[in-house]
Amino acid sequence: MIIGVGIDLVSIDRIGKVYKNYPDRFPERIFTNQEKINFEQRGSLIAVLAARFAAKEAVLKAIGCGIGPAALNEVELTTLPGQQPRVKLSGETSRLAGERNITTVSISMTHEPPFACAMAVAFSVPNEYS
Repeated sequence: MIIGVGIDLVSIDRIGKVYKNYPDRFPERIFTNQEKINFEQRGSLIAVLAARFAAKEAVLKAIGCGIGPAALNEVELTTLPGQQPRVKLSGETSRLAGERNITTVSISMTHEPPFACAMAVAFSVPNEYS
């Protein structure tokens, strides 16, 4: 069952300006430790940063909380070659998702200058063993 849907669109240039002004603090507020490593390994591409920012915003919208009660760095996005990105929640974000019976979140991201966009769908999937 779909519990929520979120979408976000950001200007790659705007995200680039924020990153340029706060090159240490901005990634710290957005990324988990592993995501920071991955971002640096990918050459700190601003379009990638913008798409991930949009994705995290979309996930929080799909969960139904937005930024405030939850933090962007409590949403971890992992991607493996040839696979759809995966979402892992932690902290307050995970707790809020649990309250809403959200068991999984699917995400899709794209970037084509001047924009980056993402869409998230939060699901409640019954445990087959319950």
